[in-house]
Amino acid sequence: MQWEVVIGLETHAQLATHSKIFSGASTAFGAKPNTQACAIDLALPGVLPVANRAAVECAIRFGLAVGATIAGRSVFARKNYFYPDLPKGYQISQYETPVVSGGGLAVAWTTERHIAQGRAGDSRSEEGQGDESRPSLNGAADRHGGVRLHESFVKLTRAHLEEDAGKSLHEDFLGMTGIDLNRAGTPLLEIVTEPDMRSAKEAVAYARALHGLVVWLGICDGNMQEGSFRCDANVSVRPHGQAEYGTRAEIKNLNSFRFLERAIDYEVRRQIELIEDGGRVIQETRLYDPDRDETRAMRSKEDAHDYRYFPDPDLPPLVIDPAWIEQVRESLPVLPAEMRRKFVDSYGLSGYDATTLTASRDLATFYEALVRALDSRGASSPAAGDPGSASRKPGERTAKSTEGAAKPGEAGDRNAAKSGEAVAKTAANWVMVDLMAVVNRDGLEIAASRVTSAQMAGLIRRILDGTISGKIARDVFSAMWSEPGESNDLADRIIESRGLKQISDSGEIERIVERVLVANQKSVDEFRAGKERAFNALVGQVMKASKGKANPQQVNEVLRAKLG
Repeated sequence: MQWEVVIGLETHAQLATHSKIFSGASTAFGAKPNTQACAIDLALPGVLPVANRAAVECAIRFGLAVGATIAGRSVFARKNYFYPDLPKGYQISQYETPVVSGGGLAVAWTTERHIAQGRAGDSRSEEGQGDESRPSLNGAADRHGGVRLHESFVKLTRAHLEEDAGKSLHEDFLGMTGIDLNRAGTPLLEIVTEPDMRSAKEAVAYARALHGLVVWLGICDGNMQEGSFRCDANVSVRPHGQAEYGTRAEIKNLNSFRFLERAIDYEVRRQIELIEDGGRVIQETRLYDPDRDETRAMRSKEDAHDYRYFPDPDLPPLVIDPAWIEQVRESLPVLPAEMRRKFVDSYGLSGYDATTLTASRDLATFYEALVRALDSRGASSPAAGDPGSASRKPGERTAKSTEGAAKPGEAGDRNAAKSGEAVAKTAANWVMVDLMAVVNRDGLEIAASRVTSAQMAGLIRRILDGTISGKIARDVFSAMWSEPGESNDLADRIIESRGLKQISDSGEIERIVERVLVANQKSVDEFRAGKERAFNALVGQVMKASKGKANPQQVNEVLRAKLG
């Protein structure tokens, strides 16, 4: 039987406020246990909560960014349940009228096409399976480097404000459990999706996009290790083509994208095997054990009526003036979706590259600054006869005649646009591959990069003008990273001090090639006998003899000429 996976996510984003949602207690991470819980957080007799305006503004920013409806009047409610680290015996949340309703988020993810097999050999929808039927924002899947880029739009049900509970500490208490109430009352925005996702990869793509957005907006620091961003996954399966949903299980408190994917994959397998063995899925809450790579039952899943929601009598309705909403709207930064469109339309990048480069605001800012730095120094080599091309951004085109006749300089426009797009693509590759590799290796954020965008632009210019080869450029970049400096011409200084300039003198390259041919007669004979691999061996010998400095293109041309 073929199965369809159905996934919805509930995400708790801790809001970036200095104080808690209903009190003035600090939200700083890392304080000694129970030193940041005041009388209001503990709901002691005689205290009254007051809503934090900054937390409400964070919710408004999010709602505007996802195209949602901001409620002019919403209500705080008490969600009643017992847990040792919930000091009040209830949690202040929102139920019937949340502050944010609707909206959605565009997501993109890559897969390699394959069909997973059930135990009896039946194909089923899992991981990337079923992705072919998902809606694509650009009408087609974008292929990049042998992988397939998928795009979809995940609809949001709601986003509501609520307070966090405390934390149970199970270690170092000799078999007992300690309670730390520092987190009690910390402001959260719970973001709930429709059951729109059909694979673990799509769910992770959504979670990454959401994480990037809340950090981009400045409403959450996104620190998953500290619990600032955590996901609950509602997972069910149903026979392909069945309209009604299967029974869902909720996997709680997933605080890494890797664990989210693995937990969903395991839960999908568990449910399919359970049903195929004649059993039935029970609606329950489960926890993921990363050490055993499995989910296990935690408790039966409650429904809304089990929590006995009712309006909090100590808090008036939350009223948001339309003028406040407009004020927040005007303060929003350029959003990731708009930045992606710009990278595709103005810089000629693929959807894959644009999505990667807008994963975070800092990354997008770095890349855009790099392209501007390259363009300001003429790295795109504007075509002669087009005086306006030097001032345009890479990939930007001038208007064409409405009558279809080419205006003077139009051919130059096209050449400049192609050249500019090539420069933008080169810059994208350096950021996505080389820069991010060392940033991730050293555990840094892109904002703390040891190489600035202006310095990287200086390095890329030397590749484009033939001063150094791509191979040498990586050695130069490594030196720039390990020995950072403040000068924008850092790459030039390293190239000069280490004598790394590329050999482009045809006479010198010919002399090196002749010496290599004499010393490698066996490879010469093999090439002339039809073994193309021997040619690559000769190229390698030439590059070795030139200490990697010979211009690779010229080496190929000279070798071909000498070998006939």
